[in-house]
Amino acid sequence: MTEIPELDPEDKKIVTLARSARARNGVAEGAAVRDETGRTYVAGTVELASLRLSALRTAVAMAVASGAKGLEAAAVVSAAQAPDPADLAAVRDLGGAGTPVLLAGPDGVVTLVAAAE
Repeated sequence: MTEIPELDPEDKKIVTLARSARARNGVAEGAAVRDETGRTYVAGTVELASLRLSALRTAVAMAVASGAKGLEAAAVVSAAQAPDPADLAAVRDLGGAGTPVLLAGPDGVVTLVAAAE
């Protein structure tokens, strides 16, 4: 976990997209990831009887399914105090160690920046 830097416009965009997904779908979490080409993938928590995925793992899966080869950054909007270790692992698997994961509260304010390690 690192100090929260000033967010650049692209990072603000993925936080906004994640917040919108959470609100629009009425789910516990919203997430967005940005791939190596700048494309974004947005998802909410998936909670079915036979399938449960966090918003971030869903967004990473969407990126992989769309052909992304890497990630530049990820954002999660949640009431959680820290990202789930399994979420960080999914980001690391596609983005590599050190890929930043921005955690924002439901108000969209980034409270934590974690590195996928």
